[in-house]
Amino acid sequence: MTLLIGTDEAGYGPNLGPLVVAASAWRMTTADDHAERLHRAAEEIGVRAGIGHPPWADSKQLYKPGLGLLPLERGVLAALLVIDPKDNFPTDGAWLAGRLGIDLPPGMAPAEWPLWTAMTIPVAIAPSLLTQLADAVAATLPRHGVELVALCCRILHPAAFNALLDRGLNKSDILSQTTLGLASDLRGLAADESAVVWCDRHGGRKSYAALVGRHFAAPLVRTLTETPALSAYDIPVAGVRIEFAVGGEARVPVALASMTAKYVRELAMAAFNAHWTSLEPGLRPTAGYPLDARRWHAEAAGAISRAGTPPAALWRRV
Repeated sequence: MTLLIGTDEAGYGPNLGPLVVAASAWRMTTADDHAERLHRAAEEIGVRAGIGHPPWADSKQLYKPGLGLLPLERGVLAALLVIDPKDNFPTDGAWLAGRLGIDLPPGMAPAEWPLWTAMTIPVAIAPSLLTQLADAVAATLPRHGVELVALCCRILHPAAFNALLDRGLNKSDILSQTTLGLASDLRGLAADESAVVWCDRHGGRKSYAALVGRHFAAPLVRTLTETPALSAYDIPVAGVRIEFAVGGEARVPVALASMTAKYVRELAMAAFNAHWTSLEPGLRPTAGYPLDARRWHAEAAGAISRAGTPPAALWRRV
């Protein structure tokens, strides 16, 4: 059997709101083409559930601003319900944080965090439709020799992100460190099985050997290829092959990670905008990307001053 881990991020470029890194883990009971097997399973799930397409795809294809969270939410929440079917139905952000393993260090939670944890979940999908999709997933994956094992994420709000910059890391280092730490944690779910880790390419970085060796405590990392499209490594002592690929979201495990990261970040930004609008009525919301972030920061200057929020806790240096 093989443990297959997919990772991706959301919020790499914005100045406001968190960087979110997510990972999904799958157990494959066959040795054939894992990507193709998962693709066939996802297509069948879409037909069974009546949505007409796979429930997991690149978040940039599924989600468009202004069209709502439904495409992201149904895939993420259905996956969580299948991973632990005995768990209670989604209720709020605190439920979601617990299921995804989100645990913010003391002092690193932003001012809007209480709104995030109190947010009603689901936001967009009717419970009956969510149950229908979860049932389709649970019935289909075993027929394809697939088990969905885990789904989790890490959140770096501005205070934590800026603290890492102050320690000498750059933006790409932070993304790679967070991603590989999460992948290493998930690899521990099945240390006696071989593992494959699929990551989307981290910005323009092409070489990852040193980072891979550090996070998997490996004295030897064998470089298999480093091209503009793909960087791949073998870690013999850990029984792991890890790949960083351009367009990695085409693979189902990476797609689900991408959707999860995007879903969590969108909820975080909804809470962010709700918090600051409560302090400055009429303040226009923001998605946090550089140009609009500067507009928002100027318009929110009075509220920021009154709240006494330190710059490092609000503005992510990128």
